[in-house]
Amino acid sequence: MIPGIRTMVIEAGVIFAIGVVLGLSFNARVVLDAFAGRLSTVAAPSSSGEGVQSTVEFQAFPLPVMLEEVRELLAGGALAVDARAAEVYAEGHLPKAFVFPIGEYEQMLPEFLERVPKDTTLILYCSGFGCPDSFDLGERLLAEGYLDVRVYEGGFPEWRDAGLPVEKEAP
Repeated sequence: MIPGIRTMVIEAGVIFAIGVVLGLSFNARVVLDAFAGRLSTVAAPSSSGEGVQSTVEFQAFPLPVMLEEVRELLAGGALAVDARAAEVYAEGHLPKAFVFPIGEYEQMLPEFLERVPKDTTLILYCSGFGCPDSFDLGERLLAEGYLDVRVYEGGFPEWRDAGLPVEKEAP
């Protein structure tokens, strides 16, 4: 073996191990949640008080939510928003969902802005994992000033497969 290589490999291994330990210690909750199948979400912080101007840090991206959190948020008054095409929506959708096909964004936006206050919690979904439409719609709605935008990545397929209520009607 070449002199000094063994020492270099050992030193690199020690540095790597220290990096792993530090990374895990700072991100223990995220790592544990990931292994448990949960996603961590953090609400956008805000502060307010007498004589102090209220400030809100806006989300840059929609926050992911899992099935149980979707059920809780909808029960608490959040609005489900279906980013799929109107024809697919008509075949089945979450109860009381607002149909907002990403492909018709420009046409649908004025009605959405008129009907949905910007402080409404929005749960966007589409055709399940791998479908980017709900995320893309979420980014656009955040840019329009909506404050609490979530993306349900399991989407309609996970909801339906869990045996939860499904509505079938025209938009």
